[in-house]
Amino acid sequence: MTRFLHSFMDFLRLLGHETVNRVWRLGYGSRFFFAVLFRSGASLTRGRLILREIWFSGVLSLIIILISGLFVGLVLGLQGYEILQRFGSAGALGTMVALSLLRELGPVVAALLFASRAGSAITAEIGLMKATEQLKAMDMMAVDPVARVVAPRFWGGVISMPFLAALFSTMGIFGGWLIGVVFIGVDDGIFWSSMQASVDFRHDVWNGILKSFVFGVAVSQIAVFEGFDSEPTAEGVSRAITRTVVTSALAILALDFVLTSFMFRGIS
Repeated sequence: MTRFLHSFMDFLRLLGHETVNRVWRLGYGSRFFFAVLFRSGASLTRGRLILREIWFSGVLSLIIILISGLFVGLVLGLQGYEILQRFGSAGALGTMVALSLLRELGPVVAALLFASRAGSAITAEIGLMKATEQLKAMDMMAVDPVARVVAPRFWGGVISMPFLAALFSTMGIFGGWLIGVVFIGVDDGIFWSSMQASVDFRHDVWNGILKSFVFGVAVSQIAVFEGFDSEPTAEGVSRAITRTVVTSALAILALDFVLTSFMFRGIS
């Protein structure tokens, strides 16, 4: 009985320690987010820094975004046609492909790919700079590492994410048209006209852009924070990269549910 009580107390102690640690990291991450915003003024006035990070986060992610968007559109068009033809609604394939991509798949899948490619790279870059004491050297030379290193990478990711999501949705729609019209034989005019009649700019396109912007803020913040807060060792940087990918994926899915519940409530 005594041994059981000791094991139970150890479990409670460990649970309490982990809970306090998680709450502390959440608070520290929130403070770090506002610090990045407040110290971004100097970075935003130096366009070359932002453009470099847009290239690193956005342009270098184009290949995986475009190829993934194409294949998602191909699969979505094939599966959608198989379902819609059972109800005699194959002409609505364009509507289904466009709404699925613009509302959900485009922002969400693009953000997951962005987190795994650009987010992990940002974390690794900042983590290695911390491990090699480059951030400390900047601080000793009166150069703010948050303003010089963190803020440009944060804004580069935030700016890149909506464009990547838009390109993903565009390639997905092209893939749906390719499989539906070219290979299966759905009427080309019906495919595009049904899409044009059903897609609303405010409820579909604009909300998708807003989602991708929020995802970009979340992923970029997680990536720069994990890199800046990582332990200055190879193992510490490796764990920070893993936390970036896992935490970003969970944050994207959770934010997607919250945003969808507000954006599309009552929309038929």
